[in-house]
Amino acid sequence: MRNISRIELLDELSATRSQTLELIDHLQPQQWTVPHLETINPPLWEIGHIGWVQEFWCNRYRYDRAPRASILLNSDEFYDSNVITHASRWTRPLPDQAVMREYLSDVLDMTLDKLRSAPETDEGLYFFRLALFHEKMHVEALVSTWHLLDYTLPTGIEMPDASRLTADIKFSGGVLELGSNPQQGFIFDNEKWGHIVDIAPFEISTSPLLNSEFLSFVNDGGYKRPEFWDSNYFAQLQLTNRSMPVNWHDSKGRLSERWFGHAVPIDVNRPLVHVDAFEAEAFCRWAERRLPTEAEWEYAVTHEPQFEWGDSVWEWTASDFNPFAGFVADPYKEYSEPWFGNHRVVKGGSFATPRGIAHPKFRNFYVPERNDIFVGFRTCAL
Repeated sequence: MRNISRIELLDELSATRSQTLELIDHLQPQQWTVPHLETINPPLWEIGHIGWVQEFWCNRYRYDRAPRASILLNSDEFYDSNVITHASRWTRPLPDQAVMREYLSDVLDMTLDKLRSAPETDEGLYFFRLALFHEKMHVEALVSTWHLLDYTLPTGIEMPDASRLTADIKFSGGVLELGSNPQQGFIFDNEKWGHIVDIAPFEISTSPLLNSEFLSFVNDGGYKRPEFWDSNYFAQLQLTNRSMPVNWHDSKGRLSERWFGHAVPIDVNRPLVHVDAFEAEAFCRWAERRLPTEAEWEYAVTHEPQFEWGDSVWEWTASDFNPFAGFVADPYKEYSEPWFGNHRVVKGGSFATPRGIAHPKFRNFYVPERNDIFVGFRTCAL
């Protein structure tokens, strides 16, 4: 997908827009109104933002001059996430659904028309690829939002069972080019630039942790044992009296999991999901294991074809989200730079990740407290 051609882009932009529309067509009228939560956006704002980003970067942006005017009056005041506060997305008088659908359609038509004459080069296709990846990310964000709000699971999206039990594989170490280089097609700015790192010998599990494995930690009273936890996080656990992952529930000894609005029995053969980085680290201390670094994870998945990744859960790593040496922000300056220093690198992809996002080089990133996303982890031997 990072080297997608102009002809392929035409089809992929249209197909991804169909995914976006399918997700909002799935909503009942009352479901358009959502509570003000820090981790989600109002659906009406989110779809407008998707259209705005595509219009801005593919049709309005000019490197050294003011951008062209939008086809939607006041769109910058509504949908520019760099200047619109999160709270105001619930209070601004946004255009209604009919206007939004027309805007999305008109912007896509403009984008496809311009793309048909774009140069068949990485530079010529850069902003079209950027808009495609941006919308794909928001497709997953919408699915995650539907789960958080207990909406029904969209058709055709489901978590796979693991094909095998987790097991370790040993690596004797080596070298890795961490990050990307200009010859690799489209890259995100936080991947700049590729640099050689030494990898010490390590052992890592071949697949993300399963529910059955984390259940052993829960049954051993793991959430009540302070020696496994960050002290501040453990204090919060005590206040909430939580003794298992946020979406797990124990009703008279019968464990279930909240899954798109339904309570379902915990599938012990499915990868663990919806745990934050502190829970991952607590399990590791209990199991006398550790999280892999970003470099170890990337080395493993690029050197061992048996590794399962990219189609079940995103994976926490032990690495803070920081810039590589020589980092320079791309024109979309706010994509990475504001988040360095207080986020954690997350690798892989989930069952809800649209095709093309999952890539060994891709550096996803979240604050370590996030447990509402489709994220789990795998472990390394000490």
